[in-house]
Amino acid sequence: MPKGSGKQLAQNKKAYHDFFIEQTFEAGIVLKGTEIKAIRAARVNLKDAFAKIENGEVYLHNMHVSPYEQGNQFNHDPLRTRKLLLHKKEISKLIGETKVTGYTIVPLKMYLKNGFAKVLIGLGKGKKQYDKRDDLKKKEAKRDIERAFRDRQKM
Repeated sequence: MPKGSGKQLAQNKKAYHDFFIEQTFEAGIVLKGTEIKAIRAARVNLKDAFAKIENGEVYLHNMHVSPYEQGNQFNHDPLRTRKLLLHKKEISKLIGETKVTGYTIVPLKMYLKNGFAKVLIGLGKGKKQYDKRDDLKKKEAKRDIERAFRDRQKM
């Protein structure tokens, strides 16, 4: 099964707008209590999330998982820091790449694979404002071409 396949629960669309994603990694995530139930209900937001390497381990910060409605007083903190599960080789590769200035680890998608929650993280380099404008121009041109092609087929 290719990376990023399975039942998609959340996607960080802004990541592709703000970063050039050069490489992706599939990571498991350590969850507590009712978090998996809330995630299965797609009550997760990756918009402001980022990953950081601390003490040789990768942690996901600012990922919002809404509290589970049927939970009790043992519900989780929505913005707690969660550990990502990667192979040691992948972590060392990420450490080497993030030491280069301008590189960061960004969560791209969250999905279920074989019953387990997975996060697709990407190694991204920040885009400048003019890069974002170029992307918007390309997207608009592609949309215009498709529109013209569609209108031409109707005739």
